[in-house]
Amino acid sequence: MALTNKPNTLVVLLGPTGIGKTDLSIELAKTFNTEIISCDSRQMYRELSIGTAVPEAHQLASVQHHFIGNLSIHDYYSSGVYELQAIKLLANLFQQKKHVIMTGGSGLYIDAVVKGIDDLPSINPEVRGALKEEFETKGIEYLKDKLEKLDPEYYEIADLNNPKRILKALEVFEITGKKYSTLRTQPNKKRNFNTIQIGLTMDREELYNRINLRVEHMLEAGLVEEAHRFHNYKHLNSLNTVGYKELFAHFDGEYDLNEAIRLIKRNSRRYAKRQLTYWNRDKSIHWFLPSQKQDIVEKIQEL
Repeated sequence: MALTNKPNTLVVLLGPTGIGKTDLSIELAKTFNTEIISCDSRQMYRELSIGTAVPEAHQLASVQHHFIGNLSIHDYYSSGVYELQAIKLLANLFQQKKHVIMTGGSGLYIDAVVKGIDDLPSINPEVRGALKEEFETKGIEYLKDKLEKLDPEYYEIADLNNPKRILKALEVFEITGKKYSTLRTQPNKKRNFNTIQIGLTMDREELYNRINLRVEHMLEAGLVEEAHRFHNYKHLNSLNTVGYKELFAHFDGEYDLNEAIRLIKRNSRRYAKRQLTYWNRDKSIHWFLPSQKQDIVEKIQEL
């Protein structure tokens, strides 16, 4: 039987990579006697665990998690599919829970659930063909520069090593004359639940130190070996991400292991910076330090 005394509330715990979302989300889920929906687009791949920082087995066992290890690296997936599946799951969870915790760092997936993804224009073969020709002749760096000029908001959160994402955004702009970031987020879809967005932040230097240390821990846990197992699948979008792509280039002889490690740390820090830049535009996010659990609980109760 559905509970009706208070409105259902989705608590989104967001923040940059390496800041400590996993531990805090579990504590919050226990406090509110609820479950966790992951919105980390890489933790969905069951074959990967070290490079995607999947929660440890004891953490997964302590609270019910969703959207972790539910896909294969060979599966097609998108933020639009995630929106449909997550909304359906929330409808079921809210039958018994007044709060549900969603946590992760994938801005596209968070926006898909909180704001919704608007209908985008149909494929235009002529425009798509012209953009693909630009990619093949001028390379991905040319497309990155073009995207940054035409749609800097989307540039901040896009997977810049994924040509498909860049081509899609440029295609939308060519067809409509409007930025992909604008079409993705306006107007917001109406949801039948409330949403509270809690953002985690900390001193930038401290965050970067945490990220560097996290990479070291991944290496100790076997990141190089994990990446080597999937070297033959480096062309897959699921593996075109920080931590794996730098090691693939090392395996291909582009540079030594020390340089690969340096690049993983650097690119992870850059990704965290882009995440914060994107979210700082959203005035509805309530920001806290990871250590302020009680203040976060009180804010959720207050709202």
